Amino acid sequence: MRRSSGPTPPAGRAVVVTGASSGLGEACAFHLARVGFHVFAGVRRSGDGERLRMAATGRLTPLIIDVTDEKSVRAAVRDVTVSTAGAGLWGLVNNAGIAVTAPLECVPSELMRRQLDTNVTGQLLVIQGFLPLLRTGAGRIVNVTSAVGNIAIPYLGAYAAAQFAKEALSDALRRELAPQRIPVTVVQPSRVPTPLWDKMPDAGNRALERAPEPVQELYRGTFPRFMETNGARARASRTTPDDVARVVFRALVAQRPRTRYGVGRDATGSRVLARLLPDRAIDRLLGGIVTPAR
Repeated sequence: MRRSSGPTPPAGRAVVVTGASSGLGEACAFHLARVGFHVFAGVRRSGDGERLRMAATGRLTPLIIDVTDEKSVRAAVRDVTVSTAGAGLWGLVNNAGIAVTAPLECVPSELMRRQLDTNVTGQLLVIQGFLPLLRTGAGRIVNVTSAVGNIAIPYLGAYAAAQFAKEALSDALRRELAPQRIPVTVVQPSRVPTPLWDKMPDAGNRALERAPEPVQELYRGTFPRFMETNGARARASRTTPDDVARVVFRALVAQRPRTRYGVGRDATGSRVLARLLPDRAIDRLLGGIVTPAR
């Protein structure tokens, strides 16, 4: 299938969006359905899927998928294969993810595995599963990462590790799939007010509380301050989930999509800083996060 010279109209083309039960994924699913795509909205619970279907303006089909479960991914691929009836997929938007927030010294191994299984290994499982449908539909891949995929911030080390890995995965995929004419694009949002930020403090505090008492003492002053400041900045951010959804739409319809789209000042600024400043300069910029208040 040859691509047209201009932006491709949605025209009922099928796209899969993972992590669509809330936040960025939900905004993307609603926006893409509204502008004319047939959206398979990936959720883990049927109740979330029904809520999305009832609220959607446009064609939206709930898709039960747990990206960390190979059987679930295979079942989702079968469902989409049957529903698209040989037409294949135009787009795969890999948005599902979690954010582990805690000092790395306090992150238990099972939590780190969950972070990587969800944000990295699970993304690859989904990509591998849907690639045959993307080939059939002359489709493309959009991987949603984060500004933290540019610069690793203290106390977001586990999350940053997963985002850096997803960035590397995206680069390798883009180069591997270029001969097959399957574009791979990264969308990097900055802080966006979503339910993700409301979940972070409790999970981070639980991880800290599980650490030995002497270790807890090292971080009790700086970590809660970081969580409060970071959460406040996210809630005050002018970058919205709809802003991200509109950029994902651009990546899906552009004749020649960019390799990366930044959404918001933090995403653009962090990418520039990572390229221009030496590591020690960035260390100094971020040093206030881990310096106890006087």
